[in-house]
Amino acid sequence: MVRFAVGVAMAVITLAPMAHAQGARDVLATGVPRPLQLAVDGRVLLVLSPGAGGESAGEIYRVPLDGSGPLDLTGQPRTRIPFAGGGGTTLGSLAVDPATDALYLGEENGKRLWRLGADGRLVLYATGLRRLQGGSTLTFDHQGRLLVVDYADPYISPSEDRTTPGLEQLRDEDYKGPLLFRLDLDPTFPLPRRVVNLAPLWPRAWAGRAGGSFLPHLISVAPLPRHDIVLLASTGELHRLSSEGVVTLLARLPRGQYHRTSMVAAPDGTVYVSGGFHTGQVFRVAPDGAVTAIASDLSDPAGIALDSRGALYVAESGLHRILRIRAP
Repeated sequence: MVRFAVGVAMAVITLAPMAHAQGARDVLATGVPRPLQLAVDGRVLLVLSPGAGGESAGEIYRVPLDGSGPLDLTGQPRTRIPFAGGGGTTLGSLAVDPATDALYLGEENGKRLWRLGADGRLVLYATGLRRLQGGSTLTFDHQGRLLVVDYADPYISPSEDRTTPGLEQLRDEDYKGPLLFRLDLDPTFPLPRRVVNLAPLWPRAWAGRAGGSFLPHLISVAPLPRHDIVLLASTGELHRLSSEGVVTLLARLPRGQYHRTSMVAAPDGTVYVSGGFHTGQVFRVAPDGAVTAIASDLSDPAGIALDSRGALYVAESGLHRILRIRAP
């Protein structure tokens, strides 16, 4: 059972005023229509875009990280992902399977997960979600398992699948979501996976009708070193979920509106947060919880990625470009 210890943590953690240390930034690539999400695959940066003409579910650009920039991607080759299943839902989240390099893509405000293989074939991987937001609601942990944040209250976005007997508490309790799921990519599982049939990784249980409203409203997830996970709430608090299932407060971002945020963690446990449209900043959160703004005045910072050399990349969606930020 998951224990929720955020109240204790808030009593003992002193949150110092946020520091400002703007890192040097340069433009890596331009000409990407509203870049949404980023992922590093070796020495290539994958960029998910909805495309300019609305003729596909999404487009994947590949930007070499060792090339000289800025690279104008207008007219450059890219992978166009067609609309699937007779629907017109675009794709808004992206994760790369570290074992196979297959891409996992979540529908923007949709209910389905798709897998794009190296052969360019799009396969429906999972259904039964209520609403997938963009940003870091889809990622892989260090054991190669897929982490998914299912965002919406089922009264707002009812699931397309029926609840499995024995999990009725997910319907009857006052806390309806978001829920964090962890999927093992066992190839023997029949597709599509039915996420509604799975018990969430968090919260596994909550204190009845009196307790659900006090749980944080998750919007982003990222794996920390070892087996821990960092979770970002819509109110700006970062929480650490330990392998034992204990949730504690890690840090608090400046007060603001956080929506469709993106996160990535470095090997030393430092977390970088791209604040999204309403915030326009990129934050660095040290392992001890100290928060520093390393980039400000950005136009809708969306996806964020970190390469093996420690360089940070941010999709500045409002200006249709990719930035590289070198932290001070």
